[in-house]
Amino acid sequence: MRRIPPLVVMVPFLTLAWLADGRAARPELAPDPLRPEEMRLDRAWRARWITAPGESLTDYGVYLFRREFSLAEAPARFVVSVSADNRYRLFVNGTSVCFGPQAGEPMRWRFDTVDLAPWLRAGRNALAVQVWNYGEYRPLAQMSIGTGLILQGDGGLARIVDTGGEGWHVHVDRAWTPLPLDRAALRTFIVVSPGDDIDGSKHLWGWRDVGFDDQGWTTPRVLDAGLPLGVGTDIERWLVPRELPFAEEKVQRLASVRRSEGATPPEGFVEGRSAWNLPPHTTATVLLDQGFETNAFPRLTVSGGRGATIECAYAEALIDAQRRKGNRDDIEGRSLVGTRDRFRPDGGERRVFATLDYRTWRFVELRVTTADQSLTIDDFAADATGYPFRLQARFVSDDPSLEKIWEVGWRTARLCAVDTYMDCPYYERLQYVGDTRIQALISLYLSGDDRLMRNAIALYDRSRLPEGLTQSRYPSASPQVISPFSLFWIGMVHDYWMHCEDLEFVAAQQRGVDSVLAWFGDRVDVGTGLLGPLPYWSFVDWPDAWPWNDDARSGGEAPGARTGGSSILSLQYAIALEQGAALARAFGREQEAAIRTAQAQAIRRSVLARCWDSQRLLVADTPEKKSFSQHAQALAILAGAFDGPAARALIERTLADTSLVPCTVYFRFYLLRAMKRAGLGDRYLDELGPWRDMVARGLTTFAERPEPTRSDCHAWSASPVYEFLATVCGVEPASPGFKSVRIEPHLGRLQRIEGVVAPPQGQIRVAVQRDGESVRGEIDLPATVSGEFVWQGRRQPLHPGHTVLAP
Repeated sequence: MRRIPPLVVMVPFLTLAWLADGRAARPELAPDPLRPEEMRLDRAWRARWITAPGESLTDYGVYLFRREFSLAEAPARFVVSVSADNRYRLFVNGTSVCFGPQAGEPMRWRFDTVDLAPWLRAGRNALAVQVWNYGEYRPLAQMSIGTGLILQGDGGLARIVDTGGEGWHVHVDRAWTPLPLDRAALRTFIVVSPGDDIDGSKHLWGWRDVGFDDQGWTTPRVLDAGLPLGVGTDIERWLVPRELPFAEEKVQRLASVRRSEGATPPEGFVEGRSAWNLPPHTTATVLLDQGFETNAFPRLTVSGGRGATIECAYAEALIDAQRRKGNRDDIEGRSLVGTRDRFRPDGGERRVFATLDYRTWRFVELRVTTADQSLTIDDFAADATGYPFRLQARFVSDDPSLEKIWEVGWRTARLCAVDTYMDCPYYERLQYVGDTRIQALISLYLSGDDRLMRNAIALYDRSRLPEGLTQSRYPSASPQVISPFSLFWIGMVHDYWMHCEDLEFVAAQQRGVDSVLAWFGDRVDVGTGLLGPLPYWSFVDWPDAWPWNDDARSGGEAPGARTGGSSILSLQYAIALEQGAALARAFGREQEAAIRTAQAQAIRRSVLARCWDSQRLLVADTPEKKSFSQHAQALAILAGAFDGPAARALIERTLADTSLVPCTVYFRFYLLRAMKRAGLGDRYLDELGPWRDMVARGLTTFAERPEPTRSDCHAWSASPVYEFLATVCGVEPASPGFKSVRIEPHLGRLQRIEGVVAPPQGQIRVAVQRDGESVRGEIDLPATVSGEFVWQGRRQPLHPGHTVLAP
């Protein structure tokens, strides 16, 4: 099997880009979104929401909107702001310009601003917008009010394209029907968009182009004016500008044909060099391999084939008769069960079928049945998509096996980020706090781009229930509360404060931090000093010992979550209290900080008094001391219940005792953080067994949990790419805003490393090589960052610019 090049290419040792004067370069980010110049954000829009007359606002439907107009000359500027519900794709003179809007919520419905001038010309021009509403089939992450389009020109000539004005026409595209997710076949929780069933004989081909005859189309139904945030009385959607760059779309081709039945594509088909001709009355199935997991919009170009059916099915992995995935490279005795689309050609030439939403796959299976007319599949390609992170970081060592973990980890993180972070791209596409905290640290260290993290923090803050907790995932059409995730949200705010220079943004989250801590404070049992019974879902991790419970409709809960006395949840609360104390102190709230510090100390004392087992020398999960987990030991160390030699001894027992409920790859992030805090950071590389196993089994992204796993791509499992920089290279902020840095490498068995960390302040470069018991190397810091280098207890001050480390 031929593989295409990986997404990440490792650089040679000791090479990276620096400014000519030796200063570290600021991270290179995708451009910020365009802003309208003339739009007032304190008054109603001129433009109105429009929709198709006589159609339900909430049912499934695909709608085509068109507006032709003439220009005396090609404009230098033609800026419009546009939004839709659920989603839209905008075309100018037949060319796709943008896809949106940014995911949001009705109280902050996003609009996009784009300059159409590069696609316009003198004479006639066509503005075309495809809008769709998934109705009852919409993804769980999709919030909605009702089908609609709004577009407003930013002054001057652009005013002529305002929706609600003359010249707009709309057509209901009956070619599209939903292909519901086959949950019975998939046998799991899946809540992404449905497949597309597209009947080419019903589609109006060429509708996006100038000169298309739309006289038979209808005049749109005009709804309310667009309302900016805080304007108006009866609110459906408050419109706010996009804050994130548009998702990128890049042409991507599949790597190989792995097997075929009935007919075989010719050599060069996957590369786009050869068309595949299928005679009438042919049934063929071909399995295509991308070579790695991807998110992409598939594009199928066909000619002829009237009456044919082409089904495209997508999967992260193939399964055997017992539904086991096994080695992801193996195909023998395995089949593809997955999401799918269906395309029905009308017999025309070079018809391009494209899906509304992107799909996730490593494998694609084309299932083709022709009728009386021969079919030519001219091409099958895709447009890969995702948040436009630009990789600024590097990690190089004398162990080449780590390069693969870096590559797979970064790919995992990238596939779990589009216009929000998400847990997994194949099954849910929901932004969960537990996943997002780890993803955000990866983003900061590897790209220096904090925009998606800020967006997530703000969304969670706005998701809070009246009683104070954040929702566990947001945006989401179905509310869900995982109370410990609200504590991780405080951790995210603290992380942002430590890594980024925006005190105003951090200050805006303080009311939310207060409300979350107050909610937990009200639930401390005065008799035990531990958290009492907690409502909602108290998810911690997915070890086999904490399985899903159909009666309780929950799983992954630590012992004591529902009855009270959970050491794990109590310790997590203590950690959040300390983080909340630091945040309060940063804003001059010394009394509140002191109260929180005292509360955290009281929790720690209660955990040790009630849950410490003097025989096993471990923290039990509850005062009954019947169950013990790695989770409780890790959080005890991170909460400061143990320090110095006692913490070191505890983590050594934790790693050695196989009877403990183990952390899965998700919670191993906290386990290995505790190991580092206890002074055993040099063992980090020895604990990468689960990730090495996944690479050995052919995974190209890191999975949700140990086998059998549902999701092959889960961002909470990508933590090694962060730890290669934060633990192995040892780069962590020493003061808020990353104004100072502490660099304490943990080489383990390595002889040399080079790392480039890319926080928003600028790149930090660490190059270290062993020299006997000492090290030599060099460090480069941004102009605003100072700090210290620590090696085996010896400290060396670091100043902005270049520092040479001598043995």
